[in-house]
Amino acid sequence: MADKSKERTSNRLAEQKSPYLLQHAQNPVDWYPWGDEAFAAAKAANKPIFLSVGYSTCHWCHVMERESFENHETAALMNELFINIKVDREERPDVDRVYMAYVQATTGSGGWPMSVWLTPELKPYFGGTYFPPDGAYGRPGFPTVLDQLARAWRDRRQDVIDSADDVLSKLADAISARDEPQALSAETLESGYRRFKSQYDPRQGGFGGAPKFPRPVTHNFLLRYFAREEKSDAAQMVTHTLRQMSAGGMYDHLGGGYHRYSVDGRWHVPHFEKMLYDQAQLAISLIEAHQVGGDNLFAERAKATLDYVLRDLHDEKTNAFYSAEDADSPIPQKTDEQAEGAFYVWTKAELEGHLGEEADLFCAAYGVKRDGNAIDPHGELAGKNVLHEIDDLEALAETRKIDIDELQRRLAAARATLFSERETRPRPHLDDKIICSWNGMIISALARAARAFGSTTYLQAAQRAASFITGELFDEDEGLLYRRYSRGERAFEAYLEDYAELCSALIELYQADLDARWLKQAEVLADRAIALFGDGEQGAFFSTSGRDPSVLLRIKDEYDGAEPSGNSVLTAALLRLAALGGRQDFEAIARKSLDYFSARLTDSPTIAPQMLVAFELAHFPIGVLMIAGENDDAGFEELKSAFDRGFYPRVLVARADEQFKRSYGDRLPQIIEMKSDAGQARAYLCEGQRCQEPTTDPKRLAEQLAS
Repeated sequence: MADKSKERTSNRLAEQKSPYLLQHAQNPVDWYPWGDEAFAAAKAANKPIFLSVGYSTCHWCHVMERESFENHETAALMNELFINIKVDREERPDVDRVYMAYVQATTGSGGWPMSVWLTPELKPYFGGTYFPPDGAYGRPGFPTVLDQLARAWRDRRQDVIDSADDVLSKLADAISARDEPQALSAETLESGYRRFKSQYDPRQGGFGGAPKFPRPVTHNFLLRYFAREEKSDAAQMVTHTLRQMSAGGMYDHLGGGYHRYSVDGRWHVPHFEKMLYDQAQLAISLIEAHQVGGDNLFAERAKATLDYVLRDLHDEKTNAFYSAEDADSPIPQKTDEQAEGAFYVWTKAELEGHLGEEADLFCAAYGVKRDGNAIDPHGELAGKNVLHEIDDLEALAETRKIDIDELQRRLAAARATLFSERETRPRPHLDDKIICSWNGMIISALARAARAFGSTTYLQAAQRAASFITGELFDEDEGLLYRRYSRGERAFEAYLEDYAELCSALIELYQADLDARWLKQAEVLADRAIALFGDGEQGAFFSTSGRDPSVLLRIKDEYDGAEPSGNSVLTAALLRLAALGGRQDFEAIARKSLDYFSARLTDSPTIAPQMLVAFELAHFPIGVLMIAGENDDAGFEELKSAFDRGFYPRVLVARADEQFKRSYGDRLPQIIEMKSDAGQARAYLCEGQRCQEPTTDPKRLAEQLAS
């Protein structure tokens, strides 16, 4: 007879929309979602809370679930001793941010899964990340930790409460403390450049050692520094990093797109998950690197990355984009077992079976070995190969006595064969929720690609996604944006990063199609963000609105990590809107934000490279290219193309047609007299109210832009 106690039954998470919460809906743990029901249960039972925070494509979250949350004995202990809450950090970055600050402050590090124990009043008293099921190396196993923390609550409750109060108070003081403002100058940018140069790995590219993460905000700063200072090594650090990353296993050579990070220092063996925000930011880095140096490799990689997003992360119903694909996937022929990277790796025998006579050439080009080429500390990749391009394909062509173009053609055909074969494998889990800020990032990338490559496909994809996000996630009656859309439901009032990234995306989309509705919507979002998150007294922006009492701290985040901070993105967006639409109030608020973070930028510029980008926009004049005339005026597209194809990070474009003049003429009086020349579009390159001699010649405009 079956043991009924071990049959899988649904818990409260079965009613949720988050893919991560649904992954845990059949755990024997009596999970609650974050909310009033859980808080009331903790107070009624006078039990502490165990809070587990993660996301659906997190490898170690899966490991802890298999080892502990699916274990009936461990689950029984959790249910007896605690009220257990599960949070998707991608839906609730506000909750994640508070308790991650606690874990980092008390342990010196952080990560996911994040495990935190709280009082019924939601104050943390112990925290960490992944806990193994059994003790080892002097560390207790998860059941022991559960028992000890429940015992502390039972036997020393007041001490626990006092300690939690004390730590939370110190955290609040540290978060609210403001250093004396510093005078920012061009030396601040120079300092950032020097610090990144000192961290740069000249051999393998990237900044720092293993594990190596792509950090596109660093590329954003260095390429802009190069454009202004013309220090070639600033650009070379970026282009070399992108080449090494694109040759290694970080890049998916068959399907396009980039994995999350490299476990080694050579960009060879990746952590295999693919995040929407990485694809978006790296696509922009690649586009800009192509514009700076003209290397077609970067254009090809940018297109392949965006094509991957359009193929595998695009939601046909909404035209918006999904969040991520998992690192883990079912092992082919063993679909009841999962392993990290199973979808992507190959044995040499498999490649020989699929490619026949071409296998030898392909394996030589992609570093494939009979015993596998993947160094894997966990053993899951033993005997497998992660595809990576060898350093010198021209030398291979010479050795094999093949023309380099013929070699490239044959390798492309082999890749197409393997891609088709790989599509028959069981795919990694797809996190199909739609996140506002990440959709903002990919809209920006698609708009940039539309301009750089003259692509209507990318432009239309950006327009359709923007129409859905602004139409479905922004409630005009409430004046509120929402964070997440999943399974027909929008939920969670948006956070600073959502407003900031969507606002920035709409500016980028306006740069691509010059449809003034995007510019007007960007202004609406900026005004709402200032009202909800702005600190009018001290400057800068809180990450949350403060409307949710369960979020104990309001944090002003400036760290530009895997994603840029909302403060950095919104500050830059306000400066761009001020230049495009004459909103001087936006400029004043942006400058106050920079003043608030000035001490951190002076002391530690590398923590906020995207904020350095915003500062550069404030410190040096922003140019606005006004193209006078309607779309059907002769030469309009040629003039705009002269701008679109180049890298001009401190220049924006606007269409000075009659509609734009009616909307913005009172703020930008210089545009009133701008006219086409007898049906010929005319370009005016301006800084503030001072404009250069207008021109109808794209070559002359290119010279003006370059100067």
